[in-house]
Amino acid sequence: MEEYRLAEFQYRPAGTLSGGQKQRLALAAATLHEPSLLMLDEPTSAVDPQSRRDFWESLFALTATGTTILVSTHYMDEAERCHGLAILDLGRIVANGSPQELMAALPLKVVEIETDDPAAARAALHGLDSLRSLAQLGLRLHALFAPAEPDPVERVRALLAARGLGAAVRVAAPSLEDVFVGATMDKH
Repeated sequence: MEEYRLAEFQYRPAGTLSGGQKQRLALAAATLHEPSLLMLDEPTSAVDPQSRRDFWESLFALTATGTTILVSTHYMDEAERCHGLAILDLGRIVANGSPQELMAALPLKVVEIETDDPAAARAALHGLDSLRSLAQLGLRLHALFAPAEPDPVERVRALLAARGLGAAVRVAAPSLEDVFVGATMDKH
């Protein structure tokens, strides 16, 4: 009860606990017998950001004592916390390694486009044959280009300038989301 900060809730029915409190209770119950292997399926879904951080701190404490933890998650920021990843697509492993290894090995070129008119920029880029993925993040576009594209930054700059669109275009570091998209695209 103390280890997972549940003492103040010991007389409350589990159904009345918040999402984060329920997850701490579930983790406490799962670790009572000190398992050497713990399998968790999306353990932080429907949990607020602070509870997610606290939950991961508890997981790191368990791994420090020798517990092996397998976590399934669709949150890439959580996947980045892991020591090793396996990305599955249709039940098959399509990428495997540490987060850093996977991001460094991404064969696609990543470009970030910051513009006041993302919809117009998106429309302008839509027909590029080397464009593999385009996602909007606020006023930024995050584009993935085929490795054969010689200079995607210059190509994007020229295309947007020809359409009268102002934009800051730069090479960006790949994210795990980019790795996931790259590993699973065009496979279906």
